[in-house]
Amino acid sequence: MSRTGVKRGSITGVIGPNGSGKSTLFNIIAGTLKPDSGRVTFDGHDLVRASPAQICRFGIGRTFQISRVFAELTVLENLVAVAHGMNDARAVERALELLDFLEIGHLQNKWGNELSYGQRKLVEIARALILNPSVMLLDEPFAGINPRLQNRIIDHLKVLQTRGVTLFFIDHEMRIVLDICDELYVLAEGHIIANGDADDIRSDEKVKDAYF
Repeated sequence: MSRTGVKRGSITGVIGPNGSGKSTLFNIIAGTLKPDSGRVTFDGHDLVRASPAQICRFGIGRTFQISRVFAELTVLENLVAVAHGMNDARAVERALELLDFLEIGHLQNKWGNELSYGQRKLVEIARALILNPSVMLLDEPFAGINPRLQNRIIDHLKVLQTRGVTLFFIDHEMRIVLDICDELYVLAEGHIIANGDADDIRSDEKVKDAYF
């Protein structure tokens, strides 16, 4: 049986054509979908048998391709609302730390429905970090935002990596993917067709045919 994994402390990317199974993969890891076969494990935990809430407690956070910021809560409330297991004072303290880290502390009292698309992306990242995950699943964090904000997010992700957070993300922004990833997986029709570093992927004929 073949095994595929993500190295602890790495920035690992998943690319592939639309419909290749990228978001499905993340949904399986996060527990919102169950696979027909196979295993998904993390730090000795069987994720296939776990609920999304349990998987979050194991140390896996995630963002979504389509923003899920709570429109009728403030930015600060958005973070505190998902800080399960923290007392209120610690949840607020942690939320403010994250907003400052992502340079959006000035937005803390803004309502979710007042945020721009790029601001929602940053709030989603902050919310996914509230419980101090050791792994972050990021579903198209760079899609639809301007290059300046993309570069800000890259800087934040690199800092998280230095703090020991493993980053696993999906995106179509090839300039970014090929630049920051330690390792890449390429999916096509639900199967891995290539795996390696940026140079390996650029030169792989199967990848050129399926994606580039």
